[in-house]
Amino acid sequence: MSGDISALRNMLANGVQELGLDLSDAQIDKMIAYLALLSKWNFVYNLTAIRDPKEMVKQHLLDSLSAAPAFKDAKNILDVGAGGGLPGMMLAIAYPDTRISMIDTVSKKTAFLTQAKTELGLSNVTVYTGRVESLQVKDKFDVITSRAFSELCNFINWSWHLLADGGQFIAMKGIAPAQEIERLPEGWVVTGVQALAVPGLQAERHLVFVKKIAV
Repeated sequence: MSGDISALRNMLANGVQELGLDLSDAQIDKMIAYLALLSKWNFVYNLTAIRDPKEMVKQHLLDSLSAAPAFKDAKNILDVGAGGGLPGMMLAIAYPDTRISMIDTVSKKTAFLTQAKTELGLSNVTVYTGRVESLQVKDKFDVITSRAFSELCNFINWSWHLLADGGQFIAMKGIAPAQEIERLPEGWVVTGVQALAVPGLQAERHLVFVKKIAV
């Protein structure tokens, strides 16, 4: 990976401190190891359009970690359209006692996720290849998330069958998606919209929390 590893690690560690996250040195090292894998595989598999490792730290790692506190009480999370593993891999490293599943339709991306899981020793990670609307699981998820996956309406319609009773969707968005919220499927309601501040990134980021209306 081009770029000074120690400089990238310091950049990540400073961002983690700014976000107020309680992560160990070993967790930060594992996140940098993930970044090195992502950068290595990206040359062949084109997992992300971002090539500069410093930009990857900001736009991928810290962007995902800015949302991490919203997931701290979750026990079983599904990341839909996981791509190169964001936010799923960051959540798996930050919360090793939480089960993290990731699904993507593109086999080269899930091949990378499987390799990263193995190399980083992430026993709490499960990787699925296929369409989320076809996925069936024994234990449903208390949180289903996505990052730049699809419009809220599609995201919910395609994956609501996997959400446990009382669970919630947490969608990572850029600008607060007012029009998408208006088009939510019947029976679903936004319980909150939270603005995020990503260290070193001058861009709007929001979390949208969605739950089923109790009948």
